[in-house]
Order: sequence, then structure tokens, then C-alpha cells
Amino acid sequence: MEHASESALYKAPVTTASRDQGAFRTNFNFPGRNRPDHDDHGYGPLSTVVESFMDPGTLIPMHQHRDEEIVSWVPAGVMRHDDGEGNRLVTDADRLMIMNAGSGFWHSEETLADDPPLRMLQIFVRPRDLGLEPGIQHEPLPDPIANEWRHLFAPAGADHPLTVRNAVHCYDLRLDAGESVGLPGTGDSTDETDGWDVYFYVFEGAVEAAGQSFDRAESGLWTGDSAPALTATEDAIVVAFRLDPEAPITRQGTIGR
Repeated sequence: MEHASESALYKAPVTTASRDQGAFRTNFNFPGRNRPDHDDHGYGPLSTVVESFMDPGTLIPMHQHRDEEIVSWVPAGVMRHDDGEGNRLVTDADRLMIMNAGSGFWHSEETLADDPPLRMLQIFVRPRDLGLEPGIQHEPLPDPIANEWRHLFAPAGADHPLTVRNAVHCYDLRLDAGESVGLPGTGDSTDETDGWDVYFYVFEGAVEAAGQSFDRAESGLWTGDSAPALTATEDAIVVAFRLDPEAPITRQGTIGR
């Protein structure tokens, strides 16, 4: 795909690609579907953003992922992880987990009976190469600051404690009603990622940008320069990805192909 030079904001409504397994439910958001006539469900290295729901007392048994980077973002509640390397980890609002699946990584997910209902995002990034070394990252996050983007992860090699193995930065934002914030990283001509595109997902609340409104579970894809600001029409939580749509990618991931 050639990187579009024109500036545009493409909106996608709430996804209809869902899977209901009773106590575990998933809604699949495909960033490439925001652009008309785009021939890939993903957008460059960002394959899929999955909104996942787990009821209390739910176990997703041990299973394997290969050749994808899986990020678990949990804004509230807890997601309990067990894996074939002996890690037993709890991911919550204070921590982010990244499974760099590489050549193969086994894990299970669980909520206990006395845990709250869980709603989270599981983000699938296509790595630059197949068969990379598998591993896991589980690190504390800085406290969020109202009306400021928080940098969650960066491309491998960047000066950041959490990384994925392709050209994607990820941020989250808690935006108060009536406040406005520019999309992360746009408009900085000194940044090596200048010219990259931005995909954002409204996890909670509602925002406006470039004359369009985005409610809960709707998304936008900005291409080009002079990105618009997001303005919250009600208190909002937004997750955004700044990415290189021309980055080399692989397409053999277990889920995020």
C-alpha cells in the first residue's frame, strides 16, 4: 500500500465483528477498515484492536500465540495471566503487559469469582520478522495525568520500558469534557516519526475531531499533516496509535494476521 499524502480523517462505527463465548466476549476492531478500498484489515503493523469482556470466575485455558505482539491494556479490574515460563502475573490499571510471542508463547487468562467484571483492550501488532525470540514484559505505568497523553509503549530500540517489534507507539488519554488535545506526536517536525499516521479508539465517553463525532467504541484514522485536536463532548478515555503504515510486516500471527 502506498502511503496517502492527503490529510484526511476516516471514521469507523462500532464494529459488528464480534464473538460471544458466554463469559468471554470479544469485539474485533480492524484499523485498515477505516479507509475506503483499503485491501488489508490491518493498517501497517497495527493488525487488530480487540475489546474483550470477561465475567468474574472465567478461565481461558492455556493456548499458544505465534508471530505477533499482544498488548493487554486494563483500565480497571484485573486480568490474571499464567504462562509456560512459570509467570503468574496480574495486569491492572497500574501495569501493562506485552507478550512478544515470536516463535511461540503459551499462556492462560483468568478472572477469579470475586474479581470485578473485566473490560479491556488486547492489541495485536504484526512484528517485523517471523520466528523472533519469545518473551513477556510486565511493567508499572506512570500515573495518568488528566488531559495529557500517556506513552504506553514504543518500537523496539526506543528509550521506553515497554516495546513492540515494529513501528508503533501507543498512548492513552483521559480527557475532561470541554477540553481539547492534539493527536499524539503530530505536528512535531523534529520527530523521526513525523508523517506517520494516527489511529484512535474511544474506549469511553465521546469526542469530536475535524467536525466529526466519535462515541464509545468508535474509531478514527488520521492520515497526512496538520492533524486536528480531539475535543471531549463528555468525559472520555481514548487510546491512540502513532504508526508507520509502510513499515515491513509479517502476516502469520495466530490471531492478528
